[in-house]
Amino acid sequence: MDAHLITALGDELFNALRSRQTLAPLTRRYPQITLEQAYRISLHFLQRREALGEQVIGKKIGVTSRAVQEMLDVHQPDFGFLTNAMQVEDGCDVSLALYNLIQPRAEGEIAFILGEDLQGPGISAEDVLAASQWVVPCFEIVDSRIDDWQIRIQDTVADNASCGVFALGSQHIDPRSLDLAAVHMQMSKNGQPAGSGLGSAVQGHPCAAVAWLANTLGELGIPFRRGEIILSGALAPLVPVVAGDHISLSMTGLGEASLRFVP
Repeated sequence: MDAHLITALGDELFNALRSRQTLAPLTRRYPQITLEQAYRISLHFLQRREALGEQVIGKKIGVTSRAVQEMLDVHQPDFGFLTNAMQVEDGCDVSLALYNLIQPRAEGEIAFILGEDLQGPGISAEDVLAASQWVVPCFEIVDSRIDDWQIRIQDTVADNASCGVFALGSQHIDPRSLDLAAVHMQMSKNGQPAGSGLGSAVQGHPCAAVAWLANTLGELGIPFRRGEIILSGALAPLVPVVAGDHISLSMTGLGEASLRFVP
């Protein structure tokens, strides 16, 4: 896969986002695509967004929990970049059209806000805890530009880890004040239970998941920066949402978050 094709596929994903149309899986069209090539496609996709004025404000780790891996038939974590255009306010109405959402699914996560830079490799879970200023409850609304979520790991990597939008709860909690692995999350959709999970669902501990991301990006020369938002991965299976749905979550010791979806 040469540089021209990598650029072309990044453009395809960008155009799919802008037009709210999906693409045939990249892995079906190019079965030999590697993870390294998929990340290069993702970076070009990001560059197209940055050219419109979007700014990177954090990173996300995806496909960390066994429940999500089994749901998507993807069996290793991946990562993506968060931009300011992806952040929405807790409690707001999220317009599917305005945010170019195609086939969104909601996941509840613990988000970290960094108080210090982190540069992998060699970062431990303890380093993550020490460098984190706050943790907050978070909804990530993942979305795929690939037909019917028919993804393999290379598809979601190229698609910026299937990022859609995200919302941080209003509560800011010192991460050293509670056991993050024992945090219990309960999600609901339209007033009905929609999943639950523990912080330990993400690679045993949310800090371990963030350390994996810091080290993976460090190998590529990409640091974590003070003030960045890091999403540590879903604590429960993804919940499909459509216009008219209302979702909420609560996390022990962390607080709550909610979103409503409109056309």
